[in-house]
Amino acid sequence: MDISALVLADSRYPGGGHVHSGGLEEAVSRGLVRGERELPGFLLGRLRTAGELAAVFAAAAALLPTDWAGLDAELDARTPSPAQRIASRAQGRGTMRAGVRAWPSPVLDALLTAVPRPHHPITLGALTGVAGGTPADAAAVAGYLAVSGPASAAVRLLGLDPFAVNAMVADLSAELRAQATRAAATAALPAADLPAPGSPGLDLLAESHARHHKEEVRLFAS
Repeated sequence: MDISALVLADSRYPGGGHVHSGGLEEAVSRGLVRGERELPGFLLGRLRTAGELAAVFAAAAALLPTDWAGLDAELDARTPSPAQRIASRAQGRGTMRAGVRAWPSPVLDALLTAVPRPHHPITLGALTGVAGGTPADAAAVAGYLAVSGPASAAVRLLGLDPFAVNAMVADLSAELRAQATRAAATAALPAADLPAPGSPGLDLLAESHARHHKEEVRLFAS
């Protein structure tokens, strides 16, 4: 894996991902995830849906296409939840703010001119590509962040053993590798033809969290 991908996947990267739980906070609030027994299923389900979608578009963005607005619009169309779109763009902008300092490039300038607040997977792919990484690298980062964020949130929300939670993420290694390979294989497709895996359950959790976040203090923004 390219070093840029490792930097982007590092939890210390200042992209703002630490304030997003990927729907886990709402799942915990509803009693759907109560502890170590339910968490692996939540993480796997998220990886195969939202994580797959993120990996596909991160891989495509790593090829550094010229039509950034078109690629971003296709991901927007595959994200039916307004709350999910807001969270993705917030993380994308935060990640890009740090990224343009680390890897300044006219390619990134062109992206931000076309899309001032790009979706998170688009940002991840663009930064990986500019830094010399491959579509598979970008897909691996996107997939990993799709589960590592909620896993970290679980430790804070439920007081779980961090060693046990880290082991759950490690158990997804084979899934993550396979996902990155699939995403890289589709990266060169026209944006309109990219796969569109989704999860209505995560969309509903996101919308519910957004409503409750206005009514009471929540630990995470999403």
